[in-house]
Amino acid sequence: MKIALVIPTMDRGGAEKQVVLLAKGLHEAGHDVRVFLLTHDGPRSVELRDAGIPVVLIGKRFKVDPTALFRLKKQLIDFAPDVAHTWLFAANCFGRVAAKWAGVPVIIASERCVDPWKTSWHFRIDRRLQKFSQAITTNSSGVQAFYAANGLDPAQFVVIPNGVESVCTTGLIEIDRDEAMSRLDVPPDRRLILAVGRLWPQKRIRDLIWSGELLATTHGNTTLVIIGDGPQRDELVRHRDAVSSPLHVRFAGQRDDIAELLPHADLFWIASEYEGQSNAVIEAMLAGLPVIASDIPGNRDLVIEGETGWLFPLGDEAALVRRSLSALNDPEECQRISERARQRIVTEFSLGAMVERHIELYVRLLSEQILPGE
Repeated sequence: MKIALVIPTMDRGGAEKQVVLLAKGLHEAGHDVRVFLLTHDGPRSVELRDAGIPVVLIGKRFKVDPTALFRLKKQLIDFAPDVAHTWLFAANCFGRVAAKWAGVPVIIASERCVDPWKTSWHFRIDRRLQKFSQAITTNSSGVQAFYAANGLDPAQFVVIPNGVESVCTTGLIEIDRDEAMSRLDVPPDRRLILAVGRLWPQKRIRDLIWSGELLATTHGNTTLVIIGDGPQRDELVRHRDAVSSPLHVRFAGQRDDIAELLPHADLFWIASEYEGQSNAVIEAMLAGLPVIASDIPGNRDLVIEGETGWLFPLGDEAALVRRSLSALNDPEECQRISERARQRIVTEFSLGAMVERHIELYVRLLSEQILPGE
C-alpha cells in the first residue's frame, strides 16, 4: 500500500512519536510511506529520514491558510496514496479535505487526546468532516467516549492502543544507579521520583512540585526530578524556588536518555488533567517502574488500581503523597505491581501489535472501497 500520514509538526509530542513509530513499522513491512507536515518540521523528523521515509513540509503559514490546502492537495495527487491518515485537529481538517479533493480512496482521521480546549465551533467542524473519513483512530476508550459525548458517531472510532518499543529494539545502553543519579545531579542516597512531560497547564506540574516538597519533608530523603520542557518552564522554576528546593524538586530539561534513567527510579508520577494515552506512562511501566497517576480516563486505560499501579483523585496532592509513602514503605508490593504492569505493556501495547492493527484497518477499509466485480 501507499500510505500518507499527515500531521501538523514533528515536535516532541506523544502523537508525533506514534506517527514516527507507525511510519517506520509500515516501511519495514514493505509499504510505501510518506509523512506530510502541515505546519513546520521538528526533531522527530531525523528518525524518519534516517529510516529512508520521505518527509514533505507543506508550510501552513497561519491558522486558515488556503494555499496550504491546495499545496497539500497537489502533493497527495502526485503521491497517489491508497490511504491518507491524518493526525490532530489541524491536520484532520486540512488533511481530510485535501485527501477528498485528491481522490484518495481511504481517508482516516486520528484523535489522540481528550481535548477540553475545543469549543462548539471545533466540534461542528469535527462532525462535518467525519463524513469525509471512513474511520477515526484513537488510542483509548476515554477519547472515544469524549467525542461521542460531543456529537461524533462512536461507531466510526477504532481504538488502537499506543505502541512502545522494546528494549532490544531501542538499543538501550544500560547504566548503573550511580550513573543515573549523577546524570540527574541527585545525591545517590536519595529515593528518586520521576515525572516526564511537557511543561504546560495540562500536566499540572504545580501539583507535582507541591507533592514533591511534601513527600520530601515527610519521608526525609526523596527527590522528584521533572523531565521535559515547555512554555511554563520559567514560571514553574520560580514556583519551585518559592515553595521548595532543588534537593527536593529538580528540573532536568528535555533529555534523550529517559529510557536509561527509568529503571533506577523508585516511583513514576503523572498528575495530568487530561490525556489520551500517555507514552511516558507506558514506557515507565515497561521499565518496571511503579506508576502513581491521576484518576482520569486516559490513565485508567493503563493503570488498573492496585494491579498495575495506583490512582489518586485529580488535584489531590495529599492523596498522591499518601500513596507514595505507602509504596515506598512496601517494596514487595511495588515489585508485584511493577511485574504486572510490565507484563501488561508487553502483551497489550507492543509496537508490533500497534503497527499490525493499523495495517489490518487499512486493508479492510481498502477492500470495502472495491466494488463487486472489479
